[in-house]
Amino acid sequence: MSSRRILVTGGAGFIGSSLCERLVEDGHFVLAYDSLFRGTESNIQSIRDHRNFQFMLGDVRDIDRLDDAVEALGGVDIVYHLAAVNGTKWFHEAAHSVIDVNINGTLRTLELAMAHEARYVLASSPEAFGEAKQQPIQNGNEMTFTDPSLHQRHSYGASKYLDEIACQHAVREGLDVRIVRPFNAYGPRLLGDEYGQVVAMFFNAILNNQPIEIHNGGEQTRSFTWIADIVDGFYRAGIMDMSLDGSSLSGTALNIGSTEEVSILALQEQMFSLVKASSWARPMPEVRYTEGYHGDAKRRLPDCSISENLIGWKPQTNLIQGLSAMWNQLS
Repeated sequence: MSSRRILVTGGAGFIGSSLCERLVEDGHFVLAYDSLFRGTESNIQSIRDHRNFQFMLGDVRDIDRLDDAVEALGGVDIVYHLAAVNGTKWFHEAAHSVIDVNINGTLRTLELAMAHEARYVLASSPEAFGEAKQQPIQNGNEMTFTDPSLHQRHSYGASKYLDEIACQHAVREGLDVRIVRPFNAYGPRLLGDEYGQVVAMFFNAILNNQPIEIHNGGEQTRSFTWIADIVDGFYRAGIMDMSLDGSSLSGTALNIGSTEEVSILALQEQMFSLVKASSWARPMPEVRYTEGYHGDAKRRLPDCSISENLIGWKPQTNLIQGLSAMWNQLS
């Protein structure tokens, strides 16, 4: 496989940095473009000095700076667009910024890809389905959003819905676009502060003996997917020229997620059991039950049959294996 010139927006973020590592390891020329709003330079430390890697600080809405990134690469063959404002607290506290960055960043990077006739891979989200009343989540399901006067959570999901619309429009204009929906990725670099996500937040609470909050009784379910599996899905979606059956991948939306559905309460219990079985000698933190956020989805389970059939992707890591690997690195 020939080397590609690849721009990764959000390349210093949780998923983006791991994707950059995979791409560099496989011989591609990679530029990670990131504002460092949520990403960190420490995430890309392992490849920072690699001859095939560059980092550029920039806002994904800044088309001039994006042009500079392409110039630094010497052209661009693939754009992986992962830059976005994510994190549940941000959806409620900064809905305007979520909408602005997520939609306008996608429009600018799509325009960039069109100008250079580059393949484009969008990091979408299962939240693009809104309330996701049909499970498992699959292409063709209704995308349903509730009254915005009730809550602002859907600032994120609706932005991803519109991102997908913009991508499908670009497909009709002739651009090679693939859409990836990662389901609850987790791993050692996942943010664990109050603006982070649940697996990392629980581990962070254990490490610092801080209370763990379980929202809405912990009955809501998720499908947690190990970072290496997520990266493999993104990699295949972007690097493969055609699907396994020889058809075009342009316009295809791919769910990348574990089909191992677990409640948040069961997740907390599994994590406590895992930590207790390790050499960790400190007591488990207090568990508090709180109301949580409005608009939180009750279930999130993917149908990944399209991903398996078209790009040969299946998750390789079960939840206990992934949690154990993450805990071993964190502790």
